[in-house]
Amino acid sequence: MMAVILPRTVRRAAEAALSLHSVPPRAACHFARSLGGVSSACSMEFVSWQNGGGILHRAASVDPTAVVEAGAVVHSGAVLGKEVVVGSGAVVGPSVSIGQSTRVGYNVVLSNCSVGEFCIIHNGSSIGQDGFGFFVDEAGQVKKKPQMLCARIGDHVEIGANTCIDRGSWRETTVGNHTKIDNLVQIGHNVVIGKCCMICGQVGIAGSATLGDYVTLGGRVAIRDHVSVASKVRLAANSLVTKDIQEPGDYGGFPAVPINEWRRQIANLRLFSKKASVKR
Repeated sequence: MMAVILPRTVRRAAEAALSLHSVPPRAACHFARSLGGVSSACSMEFVSWQNGGGILHRAASVDPTAVVEAGAVVHSGAVLGKEVVVGSGAVVGPSVSIGQSTRVGYNVVLSNCSVGEFCIIHNGSSIGQDGFGFFVDEAGQVKKKPQMLCARIGDHVEIGANTCIDRGSWRETTVGNHTKIDNLVQIGHNVVIGKCCMICGQVGIAGSATLGDYVTLGGRVAIRDHVSVASKVRLAANSLVTKDIQEPGDYGGFPAVPINEWRRQIANLRLFSKKASVKR
């Protein structure tokens, strides 16, 4: 069954880690090197974790109550708190920290980030990868901007399946406590999201945007880069925020305006459409 579920390289790594406990160090290194897929196992010193069967680097700090399931990998310098669960296929990158009782789903990738306590990260999410930052130089070539900072996830945050949260470049990407994020959401680099926000599916938040507390974004809302949204703002589905929203309240439309204004726009558009069809 394991051979069917796990990719070949992960399966080889798991087999090598299990074998490292049963053979002398030099023999273990030679055996790991012979597998090809884990050629650096000797230098990185990965071993099997007794609570779940996943693979840990010896330099990782893992609480004895943490569960690292088979096929998961925890890298050097990572910190896993009490009662953390890391699902099969997940990767916890170097120096990533995960707080108490947080659950990490299958095939989640965590890098350049910290995750608070009592969080839920659903299957396939990716946190801490480089943001989409590029510029065109004098020669007309597209160059990558440095992405050197981290993503910080607060406590009691829930992140839906296949959601991506980029690391920061000039400030850290931050998600506040008790914020809930749906599936298939894209949060760009340097974005700051306050506490107790609700972000529905397929929302896209471009880089360096700032959201206050208690913000609600309906499905497929788009927020352009460097825009600020005040606390206690609610945006209707399919809205586009093109400039700062400074007052709390309900907004909608493309571009987003106060909800009553947007409703008048829709009503006038329907009326105009009916009149135009009569004239024809």
